[in-house]
Amino acid sequence: MSKTQLPDSSIPSQGTRTIFDPSSLIAQRALDIDASGIRKVFDLGAKLKDPINLSIGQPDFDVPEPLKERMIKAIQSGKNRYTPTQGIAELIVPIRHQVMESTGWRDPGVLILSGTSAGIMLSMCALLNPGDEVLFLDPYFVMYRQLPRLIGAVPVAVDTYPDFRLHADRIEAAITPRTRMMIICSPSNPTGITLTAAELEAAAQIARKHKLMVLSDEIYDAFCYQKHESIAPLLPEQCIQLKGYSKTYGMTGWRLGYASGPQVIIEQMSKLQQYTFVCAQAPAQYAALELYQSHGVDMTPMVDAYRRKRDMVVEGLAGHFAINPPGGAFYVFPQVPGRRTATEFVARAVDKNVLLIPGQVFSGRDTHFRISYATSDEKLKQGIRILNEIADSEA
Repeated sequence: MSKTQLPDSSIPSQGTRTIFDPSSLIAQRALDIDASGIRKVFDLGAKLKDPINLSIGQPDFDVPEPLKERMIKAIQSGKNRYTPTQGIAELIVPIRHQVMESTGWRDPGVLILSGTSAGIMLSMCALLNPGDEVLFLDPYFVMYRQLPRLIGAVPVAVDTYPDFRLHADRIEAAITPRTRMMIICSPSNPTGITLTAAELEAAAQIARKHKLMVLSDEIYDAFCYQKHESIAPLLPEQCIQLKGYSKTYGMTGWRLGYASGPQVIIEQMSKLQQYTFVCAQAPAQYAALELYQSHGVDMTPMVDAYRRKRDMVVEGLAGHFAINPPGGAFYVFPQVPGRRTATEFVARAVDKNVLLIPGQVFSGRDTHFRISYATSDEKLKQGIRILNEIADSEA
């Protein structure tokens, strides 16, 4: 071989540069999902000076002191390592007892989650194959439409306009041989509508008839301004119940919730959690023990405050906007007056320093907008005044 080494033609010569576009490697499943319209508004809010922010879907109160103290104690005492995938036994035992007491289920499985959003994802991964269909009511929480696409399933939105109630005949009409799951969320995000016992019974009958698994998202159950009704007691073998602590106790950043349901399904969800979320964060799990020991944490004053804020918004906007009065959560979903789309109306509100979420983020329609009344009374009064002024200007 010659002592003179010829350059490898596959290696760019000195002074040349290979141009590579990393976007060419992005998977189609990622491209198929839109960036959250809610996050876009959050980013916009960060750029405005002291906005009247009626867009944030989280409580405006801080985590109660007993929970913060328990969290600090857990961290300082070394509760900072991985826990069992399914969660710590000290927390699972009282949750399981609570589930059996409230649902009448005999032997439910329980999985501690990194927030109820993790439960939505894990349940879909455990139950849906590519091409399977999942039904949910429109308007809907944004994840219901996007997450099925990640696993190749098909989201099917069932229209509930104009009253946002559960219409059994519309659900029946949407069912096909590929339908496998139905999602029920009460109280609802974004409408705040709570379903009645009769509506839930109708949904349960459909689930039994078509052998559907029901995912009951009950993250807002504490913010229910009348008796909370759940579909879970009606479907002991066909329901996964999701509950959490984020909204109830203002600890959205702690990412803690739980799933309960048939043991065989919870076991599969737990197995999938090993390879995704691993486990819910340890200090938060130990902090949550405060809710089941001693005297717990009374959130009645916060719930009463939100009931009052709801009334303030509904009554304050009643003369200008059509509203279906919400029975829970901390949202109102008014209809835009006139001929503007919700996106156009929200743009006008933003120009006046009021942040809202347009309806098309949660729906196939763009006729309504979401207000979160989880803010101060002063901000609500300012927001109500400005929204009414915009409506008057377009009358």
